[in-house]
Amino acid sequence: MDKQKKLLADAGRVLAHEGQGDYVAGHVSLRLPDAPENFLMKPAGMGLEEMTDENIITVDLEGKKIGGAFGRHNEVFIHSEVLRARPDCNAVVHTHAIYAVVFSSLGKPLQAVSNDGAFFAGGLPVFDETTELIVDQARGKAVARTLGAHGALILRNHGIVTAAPTMEQAVFLALKLNQACQAQMMAEWAGGPKLVGDPEQARAKSAYVARPDMFKNTFDYVLRRCKD
Repeated sequence: MDKQKKLLADAGRVLAHEGQGDYVAGHVSLRLPDAPENFLMKPAGMGLEEMTDENIITVDLEGKKIGGAFGRHNEVFIHSEVLRARPDCNAVVHTHAIYAVVFSSLGKPLQAVSNDGAFFAGGLPVFDETTELIVDQARGKAVARTLGAHGALILRNHGIVTAAPTMEQAVFLALKLNQACQAQMMAEWAGGPKLVGDPEQARAKSAYVARPDMFKNTFDYVLRRCKD
């Protein structure tokens, strides 16, 4: 479990370093390989970059804390219900990525203004049933339904959720989604994008750029920068 905790803690540092920290809000989770009905999660009351072996908690798919001395986030149901619905996924990220939050207020679809947008050429769901926190199982299930088979979604006026087979990929998607939203926001400031990537070309680009080595290399690169 120590290796899994280190990976979770490193994910928090990467996200915080790239501007996705929101004081003590935001959280990440990682399914335990030897107990897939349980997962590690960032504790409440701490920043993403403050996770350690001692404060990371263990939670089950009902959202109940089963290990650790620190508190559990109220929005645990984002993680428990996405992991329940997606046995192909082992990691979930939820942050208040600021460009994604602002972009969601426009009510516009995400376009391939930049290469980052290509990663979401297969569709980017928007959860708009509520802008409140996801604090019960029913809302968690609704988020999981909206996510479907996608790797990311936007919680309107709230934040983002990404889910992937690996922690590195879930973090990568979170970083790229915020950057894609930033690029489109900049185009909107200039009057709106006039030229965007062809949807078919964007899907093709995503297919050959979205690779495990890309996810891990990006994750490790940012982690090295965290230590500088």
